[in-house]
Amino acid sequence: MSFKTFLRHLREGFKSVFRNGWMSIASITSIVVSLFVLGVFILLVLNVNAVADEADSQVQINVHLALNVDQKLRETLQTEIGNMPEVSKITFISKDQGLKDLRADMGEDAAELLEGFDEDNNPLPDTLKVEVVEPTTVAFVAEKIEALNKTHTDQPIYKVKYGKGSIETLFKITRAVRNIGFIFVAGLGLMSMFLISNTIRVTILARRKEIGIMKLVGATNYFIRWPFFIEGALIGLIGSLITSVVLYVGYSMLESTVQGDPMLQLQLIPFDSIWVLVVGVLVGLGVLIGVWGSTVSIRRFLKV
Repeated sequence: MSFKTFLRHLREGFKSVFRNGWMSIASITSIVVSLFVLGVFILLVLNVNAVADEADSQVQINVHLALNVDQKLRETLQTEIGNMPEVSKITFISKDQGLKDLRADMGEDAAELLEGFDEDNNPLPDTLKVEVVEPTTVAFVAEKIEALNKTHTDQPIYKVKYGKGSIETLFKITRAVRNIGFIFVAGLGLMSMFLISNTIRVTILARRKEIGIMKLVGATNYFIRWPFFIEGALIGLIGSLITSVVLYVGYSMLESTVQGDPMLQLQLIPFDSIWVLVVGVLVGLGVLIGVWGSTVSIRRFLKV
């Protein structure tokens, strides 16, 4: 195809969008409604996944040391744990700092409960807070840390805590949330494709006489198909861009409302950090459906 012919098809595609005004509006509206529902679910899934990721990232292992552990043994133990490939960060919390943190966490209620405890009379053990690279490996890492007691005659580790039982439940819930979200988005995507393509088919059906006349006067299938191909792409692009703008405005308003209300303990993902993904998916899907709906629908009318 020559560049001149392509420009002709491009021009005809643009003209057709405006020439068939009401049918184009119907197709664009169908795209906007379908992609809007899909976009809302995408944003919902992204935010739910962010909450799940945040919950996963809070998982850590508390290694409480025995009272007889001196600084040299503690540093040796800290080095051994830090050298584990699954460990991303290890922090030493002294028993004095632990008592201060406990007082701060309990607030005014700590006055009577913690009365009499000071630096010389502190029942809390020194603690190593261990963070792992992959949250799902926390149980495995905890077992490896507990096994270090076997390599030291002093038994430096008093207890290893990581929320056994509740952590496994948390991982199951977050995994289910991600899987359900993916299924919903995929299902809505397929529904949107069929709904939009059917609307475009109705548009093409109303112009079957035009296609038949072009075929009878000698126009080739490619010559007929290209303007519809471009028209479908334009309709999909316009619809997806309108949807993106509506979602941006609505999401920005919701984000402002949530952040402005201290009673709502929610933190939405800033749209600026996900707009490339959301808009890219909507625009790509809109153009793809527009082109697909046009090419599939026109195929049956090319045989005269």
